[in-house]
Amino acid sequence: MGKTSVELKKGIKAHFIKTDLYKTDLTCIIITTPLKRETVTKNALIPFMLRRGTAKLPNQYLISKELENMYGATFNCGVDKMGDNVVLKFFVESISNEYALNNEDILKMNLENLLDLVFNPVGENGNLNKDFLDVEKGNLKDVIESKIDDKDGYALENCISAMYGQEGFGIYKYGYIEDIDNISIEDVSEYYKWLIENSKIDLFISGNIDEKELKKFLDNNENIKKLKPREENYVLDSTETKQKVENIKELKEVMDVTQGKLVIGLDILSNMENLRAIGNVYNSILGNGANSMMFQNVREKAGLAYSAKSVFYKQKKNIFIKCGIQIENYQKAVDLIKVQLENIKKGEFSEEDINNSKKYLISGIKNVEEEQDTEIVYYIGQEISKTNLSLEEYINNINKVTKEQIVEFANSININTIYFLTGKEG
Repeated sequence: MGKTSVELKKGIKAHFIKTDLYKTDLTCIIITTPLKRETVTKNALIPFMLRRGTAKLPNQYLISKELENMYGATFNCGVDKMGDNVVLKFFVESISNEYALNNEDILKMNLENLLDLVFNPVGENGNLNKDFLDVEKGNLKDVIESKIDDKDGYALENCISAMYGQEGFGIYKYGYIEDIDNISIEDVSEYYKWLIENSKIDLFISGNIDEKELKKFLDNNENIKKLKPREENYVLDSTETKQKVENIKELKEVMDVTQGKLVIGLDILSNMENLRAIGNVYNSILGNGANSMMFQNVREKAGLAYSAKSVFYKQKKNIFIKCGIQIENYQKAVDLIKVQLENIKKGEFSEEDINNSKKYLISGIKNVEEEQDTEIVYYIGQEISKTNLSLEEYINNINKVTKEQIVEFANSININTIYFLTGKEG
């Protein structure tokens, strides 16, 4: 049980998560590269182009048929934002080999197909498939245009953008509509080749697996063989402690909404030891869970919010407070939220608050192992952050957090930006 990692080549690792808790094997390939305004839209297109066909299985019909033959294996892909990086994700889930009817090695077969999808795509004259690009351009436009439908996510993304601009963390992970039409098949193909040759690449394989056999398989795989060693070209978590703005930015956006969306972005100006664990406990007391100050004081007692919570972004040392409120309650909600922040700075919370927060967090950590995809996502975050904490070590770090540390952490926090999506001006 547990995770082991091996370096296949410089900048390319395989991570084996051995567990007998599931009847499935889950395999994923993660490609990590810095978020940049000029490449983010291409990054968003690439996974969805690659999923449409490989050199061996050149269309979706053949891919679907192959997955059916593998006892209904499922494939998924996408992009995500982790700190100042964009992460391209490719997943295959299949039944464990022990449940195969004819003793097939389902895991290796699906791993072979996944490696083909990412590293051996359909090609034309040295480029990717132009028809795939044309289809996925339209799909990507739909995705970008639909972000406004999720008002909570839209407000959060706009607050982040206001804080960071069009650099790193401030960039929208799916890119920008104005870029799409100008991307040619030559552009995206050249960028794909650069991405595969220069990015950090990680393979994660979870299940009741034989690590030595899988390592041997990967060493002999043609797709792995053709990959070249590389530097790990990505951005580690921010260690900056300087204030990002001298004065609080307050922004309002008017839209046809009946419920206001308030997002307050906080800077954490500290490099305390065990900062992540302290930050998680602080955030839990502030706004993560039904016992939090945001939930109890802003939502329940004052009745100023339909929803009230906070989220800790470890990679960038930010906390974002998110509330759905009646539009006329904007100033009252902002003022009461500031009171919560000041009360924690003054230590006006109890040991019971700390213990409840720790219990809440530890329960969530223990549940990580209960879902195979959640466990892999946890270890992806650990690898990209270079922390590599086991779940047990993570729990121990949470238990070590003291009230004095929480107060010190709280006093390192400043408001950076207040963003409000409102239905009327004023």
